[in-house]
Amino acid sequence: MRALTLVPLQAGSLAVIDVADPVAGPGELLVEGVALGVCGTDREIASGQYGWAPPGEDRLILGHESLGRVLEAPEGSGFAPGDLVVGIVRRPDPEPCPACARGEFDMCRNGKYVERGIKEIHGYGSQLWTVEADYAVRLDPGLGTVGVLLEPTTVVAKAWDHIERIGNRAWFGPQRVLVTGAGPIGLLAALLGVQRGLEVHVLDRAESGVKPKLVEDLGAIYHTGTIPDLARHALPDIIIEATGAPEVVLDAMENNAPAGIVCLTGVSSVGRAVPLDVGAVNREIVLQNDVIFGSVNANRHHYELGADALAKADRSWLERLITRRIPLERAAEAFTPGHDDVKVVLDLG
Repeated sequence: MRALTLVPLQAGSLAVIDVADPVAGPGELLVEGVALGVCGTDREIASGQYGWAPPGEDRLILGHESLGRVLEAPEGSGFAPGDLVVGIVRRPDPEPCPACARGEFDMCRNGKYVERGIKEIHGYGSQLWTVEADYAVRLDPGLGTVGVLLEPTTVVAKAWDHIERIGNRAWFGPQRVLVTGAGPIGLLAALLGVQRGLEVHVLDRAESGVKPKLVEDLGAIYHTGTIPDLARHALPDIIIEATGAPEVVLDAMENNAPAGIVCLTGVSSVGRAVPLDVGAVNREIVLQNDVIFGSVNANRHHYELGADALAKADRSWLERLITRRIPLERAAEAFTPGHDDVKVVLDLG
């Protein structure tokens, strides 16, 4: 079969090559790969910034945003041939920390987890793959190929889950949410906000193209200014930050309603300094009972929440999030972002 592979930490090693067909072990599904989402993490691995091949191997099969169709399923697994499935990314250490032992491997304490297509386990970027039944999630068949959006949806499903847990420390009645960044994570975060009946604002730099229309058709409000400008007219109770831009992160921390909740999902690059009055920021956080927290990865519960959210969404709107579809053999094209890209997907068939 053909697979998208690279040598971790070696820039320029990305290649689609022939590899041996996988064989399903006990309790595993054999899956035909349908599609693979490409994100910033994949591009960083391809540029040689990080990534770990399986022990004893030189190359890593890339890809963690999966979508496949079951070919073979063990009896009693709850799956059947033809099921549309997504594979969970992270696995706990064989001797798991207390969080991993409770199925909360997204909150691993010892860092010894492994991840499909990222850290020490081959990913889903191949024409066939296997997955343990316990780490597979069945999708509504009506989703079709937009089911490849599940993994990024799990990131924001977790963010919303934790926002609501934090909010319920006291009376919680949010009305307005601000999402910064109209990439896949930001737009999917906005979708889940709209599904909760909130007034949703999305802030991004793009003044034209697909993003403003996607936000408008979602029933949200699109902005291109700054967080302070927006907050003067619509102070957000919740902010989901999805850019990782240091200036935007700081503005999010400083411009929210009393008892505001700020969830940081964007990963910032290091080496960029911004002026910060730590005393003023601390004063506001303490006196307003604000909470600022980071969120990454997802556990099975969040995959299930994400699958439910996608099943309830307008499929035609979800389809428009996928702005480029590229055949596997031309996978390298997906690693150069286009001007108007939202989500780029590889077709594995």
